Amino acid sequence: MYRTLLIVIFSTVVALILVNILHQEDNYNLKLETLRHKYALKAIPSVSHSKLPALQRNFKTPQEVTEACLSCHTETHKEVMASSHWNWERVAYVEGRGISSAGKKNVMNNFCLGTNSNQQSCAKCHIGYGMSSSHFDFNNARNVDCMVCHDNSDEYLKGASMAGYPDRTVNLENVAQSVGSPRKSNCGSCHSFGGGGNNVKHGDLEVALNSCSREVDVHMGANGMNLECVACHTAKNHNIIGRLYSVSSDNTNRATCEQCHSTTPHLRDVLNRHGSRVSCQACHIPQYAKVNSTKMSWKWSDAGKLKDGKPYELEDSLGNHNYMSIKGSFVWARNVKPDYIWFNGTADHYILGDSIKSVPVQMNTLNGSYSDRRSKIIPVKIHVGDQIYDKVYNRLVQPKLYGETEGDSAYWKDFKWDDAVAAGMKESGLRYSGKYGFVKTKKMYWPVNHMVSPKGEAVGCAECHTRINGRLAKLSGFYLPGRDQNKSLDFVGYWMFILTLVAVFGHGAIRISMDISRNKYEKQIINYDEDKPAE
Repeated sequence: MYRTLLIVIFSTVVALILVNILHQEDNYNLKLETLRHKYALKAIPSVSHSKLPALQRNFKTPQEVTEACLSCHTETHKEVMASSHWNWERVAYVEGRGISSAGKKNVMNNFCLGTNSNQQSCAKCHIGYGMSSSHFDFNNARNVDCMVCHDNSDEYLKGASMAGYPDRTVNLENVAQSVGSPRKSNCGSCHSFGGGGNNVKHGDLEVALNSCSREVDVHMGANGMNLECVACHTAKNHNIIGRLYSVSSDNTNRATCEQCHSTTPHLRDVLNRHGSRVSCQACHIPQYAKVNSTKMSWKWSDAGKLKDGKPYELEDSLGNHNYMSIKGSFVWARNVKPDYIWFNGTADHYILGDSIKSVPVQMNTLNGSYSDRRSKIIPVKIHVGDQIYDKVYNRLVQPKLYGETEGDSAYWKDFKWDDAVAAGMKESGLRYSGKYGFVKTKKMYWPVNHMVSPKGEAVGCAECHTRINGRLAKLSGFYLPGRDQNKSLDFVGYWMFILTLVAVFGHGAIRISMDISRNKYEKQIINYDEDKPAE
């Protein structure tokens, strides 16, 4: 009996080991297959703009193209002019500020600082024509730029420092006859070049996404689903779903993974349960800046150095600018592992005119915590640096950076901070004391939402649930199994494990002892019967 019991225990252990080794999960996910079929079918345009009589003409100005568009799309300009892409601001309730507006008009950053007094250059990423100052007429429908979003010829290009007008080389007739649904190249012409260059700001948005492999992004990869941006960032009346966290404050009109994938996208329930407190991006974007580098630090205090009286630039081995006289020094990185924070969808920002509350200056705040049930763990890029501020009024200032000629107070021409700040603050309608310095800025958060990796490259359990160099090592305020130690909990768990082993082996020992006793008893009975004299 004892031998039989050992054989049974050994066989059971071996069977359990083999089940774990040889078991393969069913990888067929019907929900995912349904999505693949849905987005594999590309829409076919029902209209060829090349055949429309209104577009069969020579256009002398881009405003004439807009007028031709409105001759058919008679009310579309009203939708566009109600959007944040046009107005560069949104009105929302912000905790601590009340109802206020925030956007490119007044939100400051630690990249190119802000748009005030620099509209001539910044308007390259505005969907209009002629924004050369803060006096731009936001009510003039003729200045709506339809082509920047709808050109399908890949010929349209905004001119450098031309107040939003197209480059002079653009063939307006060809572009006007080649319009259609926005493509990645349309969206990327602005969103990939924020901060003055490719992939400078976001880290997960760059020109490589226009034609990349699925290893870079499973959604946009040419050998993946090859989706356009508007597949996820859908629009109704030109109100596009998805808002830039760096300039939006309330948790509305966001683009989320769950819109397509639902809240139960996995076959394993334990992974679906993670979704209540962990964003999809946290696991499925293990790194960003996969193709081209992104800026991680920008020191404006280093700007202004000249060689032989002229500005100069230095580059690293990858062609990234380490130094520019007009902007300062930079730190770049590629294949970056994200940082992680709790985020509930609401945010606050440093608005031009705000007082500095602490140093380093917090440029934007993404609200959230473990105790806030609306919060999830999200991956972010964190950008740091320093920038100019008013020592007397204790606030960040907006210098005038761009100018066409020397002597116009623009820093990029004259390299005189005092004149540049005075001109910029005058344009912004704020006082300047005449005394400036540089202050450190920290943690401008840029949530990472793109460059989704194939599922086989998703973040593994052990990358977070570990005590050594885990991805969530800096995220505190909650207990994470495998990472954290709790003496009371560890004590209870330890003794429960020991007592369980004692109970199992004790129970087995008792059974074995009882079997041995029974066998001895049975032998005694047999021997007694054999020795008993026959009657």
